[in-house]
Amino acid sequence: VQLQASGGGRVQAGASLRLSCEGSGGSFSGVSMSWFRQVPGKEREFVATIFGSNGSTYYADSAKGRFTISRDNAKSVFYLQMNSLKSEDTAVYYCARRWSYSGGYADLSQYNFWGQGTQVTVSS
Repeated sequence: VQLQASGGGRVQAGASLRLSCEGSGGSFSGVSMSWFRQVPGKEREFVATIFGSNGSTYYADSAKGRFTISRDNAKSVFYLQMNSLKSEDTAVYYCARRWSYSGGYADLSQYNFWGQGTQVTVSS
């Protein structure tokens, strides 16, 4: 299984970006997928998830109302639409494929495959 993240870039505060994560080498239909982000010196943090079972979505408080996670099962691609970006959204964004449901969706240990990360830089 491989995950390829793309779509990052450098934008001004208030702008939008859409991140993409393309999966290959395995089945993604019915699998929960998530986005996390990380800044240097800090732990990787949960951003958003979309359940494979029913398409339900959940967001970190920092992302609610501004970010939207979605998926295209036919193409094994999922997305993170980010609007009204703020400087504090600056981070490397990672997509991840969930393999365990013993813990919460924000728990890093629930994920076994990660994309390589895509840098998002928001300048104020």
